[in-house]
Amino acid sequence: MERESSDDEEDRQNLIDENERKLPHRSGFQIEDFKSRLSAHRFSFNKRYLFAIFPPLFILLIYFTTDVRNLFTTSISIVKADSPTDRMRESELRALYLLRQQQLSLFSLWNHTAFADSAPIPSNSSNSTLDFSTRQVLLSSADFKSALLKQISLNKEIQQVLLSSHPSGNLSEFVDDNGDLNFGAYSFNRCPKVNQNMSQRPTIEWKPRSDKYLFAICLSGQMSNHLICLEKHMFFAALLNRILVIPSSKFDYQYNRVLDIEHINNCLGRKVVVTFEEFTESKKNHLHIDRVICYFSLPLPCYVDDDHVKKLKSLGISMGKLEPAWAEDIKKPKKRTAQDVQAKFSSNDDVIAIGDVFYANVEEEWVMQPGGPLAHKCQTLIEPSRLIMLTAQRFVQTFLGKSFTALHFRRHGFLKFCNAKEPSCFFPIPQAADCISRVVERADTPVIYLSTDAAESETGLLQSLVVLNGKLVPLIKRPTRNSAEKWDALLYRHGLDGDSQVEAMLDKTICAMASVFIGAPGSTFTEDILRLRRGWGSASHCDEYLCQGEQPNFIADNE
Repeated sequence: MERESSDDEEDRQNLIDENERKLPHRSGFQIEDFKSRLSAHRFSFNKRYLFAIFPPLFILLIYFTTDVRNLFTTSISIVKADSPTDRMRESELRALYLLRQQQLSLFSLWNHTAFADSAPIPSNSSNSTLDFSTRQVLLSSADFKSALLKQISLNKEIQQVLLSSHPSGNLSEFVDDNGDLNFGAYSFNRCPKVNQNMSQRPTIEWKPRSDKYLFAICLSGQMSNHLICLEKHMFFAALLNRILVIPSSKFDYQYNRVLDIEHINNCLGRKVVVTFEEFTESKKNHLHIDRVICYFSLPLPCYVDDDHVKKLKSLGISMGKLEPAWAEDIKKPKKRTAQDVQAKFSSNDDVIAIGDVFYANVEEEWVMQPGGPLAHKCQTLIEPSRLIMLTAQRFVQTFLGKSFTALHFRRHGFLKFCNAKEPSCFFPIPQAADCISRVVERADTPVIYLSTDAAESETGLLQSLVVLNGKLVPLIKRPTRNSAEKWDALLYRHGLDGDSQVEAMLDKTICAMASVFIGAPGSTFTEDILRLRRGWGSASHCDEYLCQGEQPNFIADNE
């Protein structure tokens, strides 16, 4: 310690001596003498002295060699988020992503056409008679044009993305006055409406005798089945020149809550249908069915059980025994003609009843054509009531807009029903979502109206999987009544809110108004929607059943 103290004292003394030493006066700057003096003398600094001198020298060096103003300006420009460089880089990355998507789509189109070219086509086949697997292989001209137009549209988007970083950039030399690419006669509508040729459909006149009635018996299934049954009864009534009697709500559904019955008479220009109450009034309470003729004899005559016979009698209706017109099994209906019906069901009796004709196969193409088999001045004969129509229009205006896809997603009780069929029509949620996304991409609609009886767990999963261009496509269901919303006020004011049949018909009406419709295979609810779409002219070339042409990728065993 003593040695260290003496050394420090010596160092301090030496520094004082060195600093206090006087240099001789010089009249000029002599380099030779300066170099010799530097070599002759050695300075001894300690570390604290160096730290005290070095920072000021460094700051002076930076000050004289750097443009401080430009330095800070550059720094600010680097962190600026919306600089032209950043915008250009972002545009380039977006364009590269879109080009990648276009490449994948073109490869898919190429593979599809190559597969179609290699598929053998029978020389005696026509477009209408090709088996289903062959139709799946072939790429139609409309689909090919649609795919090409989509790629041209994507190319336009890429150009716009690249030009977006340039304030003066535009596509004016490539586009028409409307800002759309000019493709001559072609358009971007990949899902055009189906031309139904309503004026050329074959029809018959319905001119009933005023004293002859046909009492409709429809007992199979739910409301949709009954509406199809009623439509066939109208055809039978026209063939037999009879007025059709709509069943009582005590025996069947309350049709006047969902249908515009008087609309049918207005379309025909004469009285062709009457309500059960009108029929009762005309018969002065003497209600008797002279003959009950059964279309089906198996498994039950007329498909009528004892319970329904009792309901008829409770209405004050007397009737004879059930008479099968022929041997006909409901599981294997035979094709019948209009002449067959006239031969077996014609009668001089005032009131006859025919039941149940839902499964009847009579002039199927004629009955199922747009507008139906009867001559009339309207689009369809059996259609929703005016209140339901207006409510559907208000819902579309509130939630959906002009362009939307409608989906009938039947699930409740459908698993067992579909798995009993070959092939099954019950699809796993992920597979269904993939099919739905493809249709929506083709239809180019922003939202989907969902008509379903599925549980929330299923619809929630479906919503999370229906994705287009990286974004979820909203699945919109009818909300529960809210007094703040006025779209359903008409139903509420007329006491129709909360009626399950009214709500079902409202769902059908909304689906029938959609740009594109995806139906549930095997569902009469879907078939009734398709009937309305054909009649209203809203049917699209993109309409299809869910996952049409596919089979479920997993099917459970039967019990």
